[in-house]
Amino acid sequence: MAHNVKRIDTFWVELPLRPIPARNMQREIPHWTLFEICQVTLESGVVGFGETMVYYTWGPSTVSDAARNAVIGKHPAEMMWDDSLGSGLQIALFDAAAKVLDAPLHQLLGKMHRDRCHISWWDIDMPAQDWISECQLAISQGYNSFKTKGRPWFDVVENTRKLCQAVPAHFEIDMDFNGFGVDTAHCTRLLKELEQFPQVVMFESPIPHSDVAGYKFLRQHTHVPISMHTATHFGDTPIETAIREEMVDGFVMCGGVSRILRESHVCQVHNRSFFLQIVGTRIATAFALHLGAVLEHARWPAVNCHQLYERDCVQTPLEVSNGLARVPSGPGLGITLDPEAIEQFRVEPRAKPYPAPELLIAIRWPTGTTTYYNHAAQYWADWLGGRLPFFPRGVYLEHIANDGSSAWQELYAQAQQGAVHLSQPPF
Repeated sequence: MAHNVKRIDTFWVELPLRPIPARNMQREIPHWTLFEICQVTLESGVVGFGETMVYYTWGPSTVSDAARNAVIGKHPAEMMWDDSLGSGLQIALFDAAAKVLDAPLHQLLGKMHRDRCHISWWDIDMPAQDWISECQLAISQGYNSFKTKGRPWFDVVENTRKLCQAVPAHFEIDMDFNGFGVDTAHCTRLLKELEQFPQVVMFESPIPHSDVAGYKFLRQHTHVPISMHTATHFGDTPIETAIREEMVDGFVMCGGVSRILRESHVCQVHNRSFFLQIVGTRIATAFALHLGAVLEHARWPAVNCHQLYERDCVQTPLEVSNGLARVPSGPGLGITLDPEAIEQFRVEPRAKPYPAPELLIAIRWPTGTTTYYNHAAQYWADWLGGRLPFFPRGVYLEHIANDGSSAWQELYAQAQQGAVHLSQPPF
């Protein structure tokens, strides 16, 4: 019986976020609710599926006509190593190929090294009480680690202190700065303040990745391990350069399967740990678990973000215990879609929903002044451009609800054009 690809079907779903992630993510990534599910049907009737978080995951945001034409009529194993197809189609081809063999997907990737993979809870930057609530939920569900964002619009030192006081000593925190540490002159002091907390076990991307000398300096002046993305994603420094120059202790792996396997082999040769960051629903998580099963140096907890959603489009639960998630053992991905959820949350394709409407953001300074913005891209640019103070103590961010007043509407309209600095804030 022929197993060539007969048909490729795609559809979108919009999954609801839980309340705490929802109210914090709306200022920056409200589009993380949108997914394209890809189903590959073979001539034999075997069906493989994958997913793309439409405005984030590697490769094209949707399955293109060119990709369809390249794949249809071919055996899935012939095309599944092509990262340029994008995550949804690539995962679906791997799933289908493994199902043809009646084998779990990891057997196509290499020799199994672990049957339980390290996994982390994830949240965006948020107030301390929200951090604490999220970590308490994570602990109740078997997680031992938390990746979050270090941002200058929250008092990151004080909020980290509060979080560490609220979680057990074994619970670990990865602080991802996405380059907001700016340079070593500013960043060294901040990292030295944060390393006082034993639960903080990793600084991720503290300064821009192009600053080779800066990373070497930071690594020599802090005892907390430093990681960075490989050039697959945010990075612009090749993994070989980062290792040769001793910039970091390990890496964040994103992107397509071929690239991840190639870069994981480099890490293995040089004894560098890394964690996988394959973000989405439990489809993406299951795929990451199969990768983690065969990649010996995937020793740091993977980030998948499926914990953000009130309901997933997958029926199969993913068991987490002692910070480890069991690798699915069934054919292919080893998971089953939830047709009821897919029907409930199915939507038509849509443009990126950013910025969120009627969002007025206040950055409260310890001096009593306030700066107002309409969305995150505005204050990202101001901070990274050196137009605002560097990680001040006592700063915090809050959302100002629309009270229907003309004053709110006027301030909202002004903030759409950029920062509004007021010494006597009306809200």
